[in-house]
Amino acid sequence: MNEASNLMKTRFCPSPTGNIHMGNARTALFCALLAKSQHGTLLLRIEDTDLERSKETYTNQLIKDLHWMGIDWQEGAEVGGAAGPYWQSQRQTIYNEYYRKLEQSGLVFPCFCSTEQLALSRKLQQAKGQPPRYAGTCRMLTPEQIAEKVGQGMKATLRFRVPRHSLIEFDDFVKGKQRFNSNDIGDFIIRREDNTATFLFCNAIDDALMEVTHVLRGEDHLTNTPRQILLLQALGFPIPQYGHISLIVGSDSSPLSKRHGSQSIKEMYTNGFLPDGVNNYLARLGHYYSETNYMTFEQLVAGFNPTNLGKAPARFDAEQLLYWQREAVRHISDDKFWQWLGEEVQQLIPDASHKQFITLIKPNITFPVDALYWAKNFFSDSLIYSDEAREILKLTGGDFFLTALKVVDEFNIDYNKLCDILKAELHIKGKALFQPLRIALTGTMQGPELKEIMVLLGTHKVRQRFMQAKELAC
Repeated sequence: MNEASNLMKTRFCPSPTGNIHMGNARTALFCALLAKSQHGTLLLRIEDTDLERSKETYTNQLIKDLHWMGIDWQEGAEVGGAAGPYWQSQRQTIYNEYYRKLEQSGLVFPCFCSTEQLALSRKLQQAKGQPPRYAGTCRMLTPEQIAEKVGQGMKATLRFRVPRHSLIEFDDFVKGKQRFNSNDIGDFIIRREDNTATFLFCNAIDDALMEVTHVLRGEDHLTNTPRQILLLQALGFPIPQYGHISLIVGSDSSPLSKRHGSQSIKEMYTNGFLPDGVNNYLARLGHYYSETNYMTFEQLVAGFNPTNLGKAPARFDAEQLLYWQREAVRHISDDKFWQWLGEEVQQLIPDASHKQFITLIKPNITFPVDALYWAKNFFSDSLIYSDEAREILKLTGGDFFLTALKVVDEFNIDYNKLCDILKAELHIKGKALFQPLRIALTGTMQGPELKEIMVLLGTHKVRQRFMQAKELAC
């Protein structure tokens, strides 16, 4: 970073038109990691100029989602600051002031072109192999022509006059040197027909007025940057440093969507994801860490470096997300783990078995629903066996479980003694020994350590389950 760290300010500025998904969540995380790694400021601005689609419920939800991820901000929505208001819907008077400045300088003009006219113009340009851009139809209207159109009740947008034959250059701190020809840009709209500000305008103006020094955002905004630089230059504002991160794509290289496994942050914590697991995954999705082990939020901050942000598309991997989820489960404290399991699981487990249950299943589950399965399995009076499990019990035969019952009657729940006697008397080992035991005790062919399961179940229930298995095996 070129700016002194204590002056650095970056921002996250979502539009509250829906629940925040992985792409925006990753951008928010990267902005937070950048700010904290530079001892700078993170600002949260709500870009709610789309009055039809923006909802207060979405704003409240995204704030809740960011807090869940462990992301905090030092300025903006909820916390305040000197450059507010931090909702763009409340800043129209500010935007109007800068529209007037641009109008007084002759740097903008009204455009009366209809949607149909603009669409036709784009088609003609594409047919000629030209990049689609505004053709300049209203650029040279005289004051009299403008007055005549206004008198006819025609509505106009406001377009910025892009200077011809100019190069717009900037150093993108992710992608490197960028160069754009102004002739390829075209005069762009900065105010809609209803007099509301467009994203290009209010986003750039607010960054300047809020003294944002670093803009880190998705590469889908890369072509917006030269337009915003022109605007800021026209108004005499400083230009922030821009960095554009690669987008997240699915396994087929198309934009990430639900069919690839993408979820909103709200869906993720509703489904039992842990924030540290999500953060460990997202922080590595398009950013390189030399440390490959699980990291706390503070460690993610310490290891974050914008020079390690990748230029290639970041490919979503559902298995990697689940890997980091399991790592988060493994690292969570027992107290937090118990709370995370939820009330339905907690009610199934006797008070005296809490600690044993946590120790047993913590390395073996990914979500609370997995714990619910094992809670029902361990603390119910009977088991449900699959057809495959029943067939294995029949092939094993009743003598196996008669012997197991004798061992339990004599030695209680001594797992090692049980295995030794079964091996010696029935001349079995390996899968022939452990698979029937597991099925008898849990009804399944995979799960936690058998020795610990027996301790949790206790002598009475172990004996009960061996009896049930014997009946099925005969």
